[in-house]
Amino acid sequence: MSITQQYLLDTYRARSLGDAAPPAPGAHDRQAVREGRGERRFRAVLAGRPVRHPVRDALARWRRHPARRA
Repeated sequence: MSITQQYLLDTYRARSLGDAAPPAPGAHDRQAVREGRGERRFRAVLAGRPVRHPVRDALARWRRHPARRA
C-alpha cells in the first residue's frame, strides 16, 4: 500500500467516524528536518564539539580560494 492509498483510507475512516482528517503526507517534512538539525546541533554542543554550518563553511572555503574559481 502506498502512502497516498494509506492517507486516503485514513481520511475515509476519519470522515466516517466524524474525526478530524489526518495531515497530508509531507505536510510536516520541513519541520521534521529543522528539528533534526536542531537536535544534531544540540548534541554537538553537549559533546563539546563546534556546531557545523555546511553552507556557511562551503562559502568560506569558496571565498578563501579565489584562484580555483577561474
